[in-house]
Amino acid sequence: MKLTDKAIKALESKEKQYKVSDGQGLYVLVHPNGSKYWKLKYRIRNKEKALSIGKYPEVSLAEAREEVFHAKKQLKEGIDLSQKKQLDKLMLATSASNSFEEIAREWHDNQKDSWTERHANYVLRRIEADLFGPLGNRPISEIKSPELLAVLRLVEKRGAIDIAKRLLQTSGQIFRYAVATGKTDRDITSDLKGALKTRVKTNYSYLRPEEFGEFCAALEKYKGEYQTKLGLKLLIHTFVRTKELRGAKWDEISFETRLWKIPAIRMKMRKEHWIPLSAQVIEILHEIKAISSGSEYLFPNVNNPRKFMSENTLLYAMYRLGYHGRATVHGFRATASTILNENEFNRDHIELQLAHSPQGTRASYNHAQYLEQRRDMMQWYSDFIDSFKPIN
Repeated sequence: MKLTDKAIKALESKEKQYKVSDGQGLYVLVHPNGSKYWKLKYRIRNKEKALSIGKYPEVSLAEAREEVFHAKKQLKEGIDLSQKKQLDKLMLATSASNSFEEIAREWHDNQKDSWTERHANYVLRRIEADLFGPLGNRPISEIKSPELLAVLRLVEKRGAIDIAKRLLQTSGQIFRYAVATGKTDRDITSDLKGALKTRVKTNYSYLRPEEFGEFCAALEKYKGEYQTKLGLKLLIHTFVRTKELRGAKWDEISFETRLWKIPAIRMKMRKEHWIPLSAQVIEILHEIKAISSGSEYLFPNVNNPRKFMSENTLLYAMYRLGYHGRATVHGFRATASTILNENEFNRDHIELQLAHSPQGTRASYNHAQYLEQRRDMMQWYSDFIDSFKPIN
């Protein structure tokens, strides 16, 4: 007689395991602990074998009978069901070892000794954050160029245009490694040449994130005027416009509230602008105060303390540092924007901190909007800059 769910549930355990048939070779094997497993008895090449189908009730009665139906068709084609199941398991395991994530981690492990520890960690962190989620479990040989492009488009949408390009370059290295190790046939990234956005060029050269560490190290060794060195440090930590920095007055700075309030008259958009001061910026300000000549300005003109320093002072410092033509003082704003966007800070917070002209519904902003979020962001950025300081 055919089994029913009620009959299967009523089967009780015994001292030894036993079988209860459903017909066509399908039976339930009841274990002494009460567990019930589906088995299919079949013959191939004059040998009797048994195929495990699954545990009841995870595999229902109807599903077990469906498996029998397909198994019978395969047997007619001369397929050994047990051998096929083992082969399927092997293929699944091989597919897992050929996944994009497995290959990427293997590639990274082979490369990391030739990089600095900071760069190695950065590369791994980026592919973990942006590539492994949508692509990590996919066999690398099955990933197509439109699929990779769709993932990179998501990175572009959050404003991280440079990081999208670097991820494409990194993906190319991973795919070429996969080709070399026989895990895939070709590097699909060659299909995506020219497919990503290009950042709009500005009149200001700026440091790319990968060049920032070199500049910070050079600034630490700067042998010019100490006040100028402190001015450049304050500039890279706060990424204000040079006029906003050069004209800074002590009465704009509050050490108690840790805020620098730049009056509207000195702002490009003619709106008062607030700069949350990180712990590092407070320290820089104390250093500036210690060498202050008593002027109302943080950076008084050497020849006339009633005026502030000229822009040429900062430009000449960049020249002495070896960055003439490579980066401008204004370019530190673009560098900060790139780094903060790539590290997934809220775009509105970044734009407000840059004091950019807001668009659409953002036009109603005020100087205090998102102040606490921007305070956290500015502290993170100062900590990021400090990570490039040489260890004494």
